[in-house]
Amino acid sequence: MKDTFRLHTPFPPAGDQPAAIAALEKGLEKGMRHQTLLGVTGSGKTFTIANVIAKHGKPALVMAHNKTLAAQLAQEYREFFPEHAVHYFVSYYDYYQPEAYIAHSDTYIEKEAQINAEIDRLRHAATQALLTRKDVIIVASVSAIYGLGSPEEYEKVHVKLARGENVGGRSGLIRKLIGIYFERTNADLSPGFIRAVGNAVEFMPVNERAIYRVTFDGDLVAEIDALDAVSRARTGTPDTVFVFPAKHFVTSEDERQRAVEDIKAELEEQLAKLAREEKPLEAERLKRRTLHDLALIREIGYTSGIENYSRHFDGRAPGEPPSTLLSYFPHREDGTPDFLTVIDESHVTVPQIAGMYAGDRSRKDVLVEHGFRLPSARDNRPLRFEEFEARVGQVIYTSATPGPYEREHSVPPHGQVVEQIIRPTGLIDPELTVRPVSEGAGAERGYRGQVADFIDSAETVITRGGRALATTLTKQMAEDLAEFLRARGMKAEYLHSDVKTIERIEILTSFRKGTFDILVGVNLLREGLDLPEVELVGILDADKEGFLRSETSLIQTIGRAARNVLGRVILYADRMTGSLERAISETNRRRALQLAYNEKHGITPATIKKEIRDIAETMRSEHEKTVVELLALDTLAYRDDPAAFIAAKRAEMAEAVEALDFETAALIRDEIYELEGKQPKAKRQAAAPRGRRR
Repeated sequence: MKDTFRLHTPFPPAGDQPAAIAALEKGLEKGMRHQTLLGVTGSGKTFTIANVIAKHGKPALVMAHNKTLAAQLAQEYREFFPEHAVHYFVSYYDYYQPEAYIAHSDTYIEKEAQINAEIDRLRHAATQALLTRKDVIIVASVSAIYGLGSPEEYEKVHVKLARGENVGGRSGLIRKLIGIYFERTNADLSPGFIRAVGNAVEFMPVNERAIYRVTFDGDLVAEIDALDAVSRARTGTPDTVFVFPAKHFVTSEDERQRAVEDIKAELEEQLAKLAREEKPLEAERLKRRTLHDLALIREIGYTSGIENYSRHFDGRAPGEPPSTLLSYFPHREDGTPDFLTVIDESHVTVPQIAGMYAGDRSRKDVLVEHGFRLPSARDNRPLRFEEFEARVGQVIYTSATPGPYEREHSVPPHGQVVEQIIRPTGLIDPELTVRPVSEGAGAERGYRGQVADFIDSAETVITRGGRALATTLTKQMAEDLAEFLRARGMKAEYLHSDVKTIERIEILTSFRKGTFDILVGVNLLREGLDLPEVELVGILDADKEGFLRSETSLIQTIGRAARNVLGRVILYADRMTGSLERAISETNRRRALQLAYNEKHGITPATIKKEIRDIAETMRSEHEKTVVELLALDTLAYRDDPAAFIAAKRAEMAEAVEALDFETAALIRDEIYELEGKQPKAKRQAAAPRGRRR
């Protein structure tokens, strides 16, 4: 399998990279279970791992601790492996409030979620690639350890369509697709939907942006056409199409009937238990909900919250772990994992993986105790850490600051720590300056405090075209500081965990492009964010010892300035804490090694040059992209006479509706919305038809 991947790169490994690549690959060949790549920020850890993946030749899982970092890594691996299947697998919820019950206030919180359809499509693309290809790299968040549904069932119930095959005609195909959780519609097609058009059926799979139109001759498939989802232009005429289920939790009819009987048996058992405990309210609540869910499962094969019954559908024993994304990766005949796992920024990601199970179990126990769920709901859960360990095989941890777990496990003969201190660019760790937090502190007479000092320093950097980061202790402080900077006429934006996935990526891309100059955040600005334009990092309240100002956090934050030859860091502190002393000492140790290497080899450091690519583009729908393209084409005509142009567009939209061309009508509608947004308010009101609501 050594030729599974072909790495595309315009430059060879340099600095410490060649030695690190060789050491890690040798460790894999020796069967080392745990290896740690201790690579300083900006040393090209991702490039090193890409080389290792290419040499090792097996499918790879790359895990990151948040969606933003996963998105950046996915884009980088796509650039390194353009010929291969690189997929992005993260939670498809833009917003998620899990089901919960607060006993002391008798408050039931119903599950609430906003599903991002595009990310759901990417998840399906990832699992289907694992089932059909060998050259696969999946970049995932910790959602990889959550229950996903059995890969065997997911693969088993797919629908194969071939020209000349008897599928029972139009109605037969519709029944087959509904059986794998597609839904019917008479409007625009979106992933997971089907519609009947004359003697044909059109559907959009969940894993790609394309429409398939199947035309029939009686019961036989006569033609299969692949259509562009927006223009509806024919893009191909495949002889065979494999259609996978529209949902990951799927079961055959026989398995479904068995699961229903198992659920009914568990319900009777739990109702008897609640009766013995004299809990009539809880018993009635559980009975009503479970019978309602069973009715839906029997009728349509699905119900909201079906994942809580996953143990029964999978045929698992109580306490047995669920199938997860890891189950979709290849395994040897003896069941051992046959893929490589890379845990990026492991000092954060490993503890995050380890902490998932306990929180989920605590919440489920309360729901079961008060009759909201059957006990089997506990088995819809993330993996315990020891279960995760057993399912990942050989692991490489990457971090500038490895945690205790990685260091303890990466010891000979079953592991090793490989250092990557020297950067290919010759860049050295940034110069550190410690300044007071408080106004008028220390010997600096007239000193105005950390915010004023940061503003003065940032203005100097911005004047010469650089960017600045500021890290705060809370989300509110980040928002307040960004607002304060904007009030002073500076172009600033904040970033923290409340900002939605795609918006976070867009903010970072805009920052790199220079749309704004200062980015303010909390700990999202620490690990893995590749921002070579940053010349200045200001760490506010650096002497507030704790998680955000620990040695690890400080070193990681300092690293944000290590990709620019002019990079420097100001640590604002009124006292020297232990974490500050250790972080400064380690940074100075690395600087000494890097300076000595550069002097020995005659290297002049250079700022990292990295193309600004936006992975958010890959997560936007084709509809959105086409609207943007139409706006670009129509801008000149719009400027000449906005009112007349919009009126003409409305007429085009009406013609498209009359022709039942709803896709084109929707595109024109959204273009009109965007154009109206550019008009002054009075003109928009005049142009809009009476009674129209936006």
